[in-house]
Amino acid sequence: MTHLRIVFLGTSAATPTGSRGLSATAIQRGDELLLFDAGEGVQQAIAKAGLGLNRRMKIFITHIHGDHTVGLLGLLQSMSMTGRDKSLDIYGPERVWELVKEVRRILGFVLTFPVRFTKAYSGVIVDEEEYVVKAARSEHEVDSYAYCIEERDRPGAFHRENAIRLGVPEGELWSRLQHGQPVIVGDKKILPRQVLGPKRRGRRIGVSGDTRPNSRLTRFFKDCDVLIFDSTYGDDQAERAVENLHATAREAAMLARNAGASLLVLTHFSARYTDVSPLLFQAAEVHPKVMAATDQMAFDIPYPEDW
Repeated sequence: MTHLRIVFLGTSAATPTGSRGLSATAIQRGDELLLFDAGEGVQQAIAKAGLGLNRRMKIFITHIHGDHTVGLLGLLQSMSMTGRDKSLDIYGPERVWELVKEVRRILGFVLTFPVRFTKAYSGVIVDEEEYVVKAARSEHEVDSYAYCIEERDRPGAFHRENAIRLGVPEGELWSRLQHGQPVIVGDKKILPRQVLGPKRRGRRIGVSGDTRPNSRLTRFFKDCDVLIFDSTYGDDQAERAVENLHATAREAAMLARNAGASLLVLTHFSARYTDVSPLLFQAAEVHPKVMAATDQMAFDIPYPEDW
């Protein structure tokens, strides 16, 4: 079992407030950190959350707007100043890398670690042994992407009574069966399906970035355990949401409901809302399980069978 935890580092839209920093969401998966967007001051938010800068990390940028990218430069420089030596992977629209290269040229700072950049595209952009990260075009005024982490299916529950009945001795052979490998006992070949239940689905977490809701994203976020979605406006600013290519909290809830997401987390709130409880109420009228993110809010994600 791998520990999975979401930490919200910045939850404001466009401009920070006294209690909300700019867009950044961290997902801890085991000893790896997956960072989605890097608003100004993200390195300070990471330090406050105790996440550390010299660890396995991937960074995913949804789009080039400053409230999602400006903190990336400070984060890279802070990593170098603290002696980071692990390589770093960055994913996002091509202009993100242009920004990094140009600012590094102007400021003349040197990185102490290798950085690899991958231009985002619709499809699987990260393919690891235990999980993939998919990207899909979102609907904003610049080249923009939403992301979804999907863990691979896990082996089914191990039925020890079946293993005992088949004469498999406890220990290494049980472990191999649990990991989907057949074993030999005497002259018999024991297959994993003889001692394991049905495969169990991994966890899925979706991150929308700035976007209008649409049917493509509804399909993309299908059956997410947690969906983190743009909720810049309330019902009172529905027309502005359309004009600025953002979503209202109610629209986010409608998409989450139609996608079958278990939990919707609202974020990226306009600074006009000092109290986001009305937005939470509007979303809760549509989706049964909704939370409003706050900076430094963190919670663990159980496996689907444990919800």
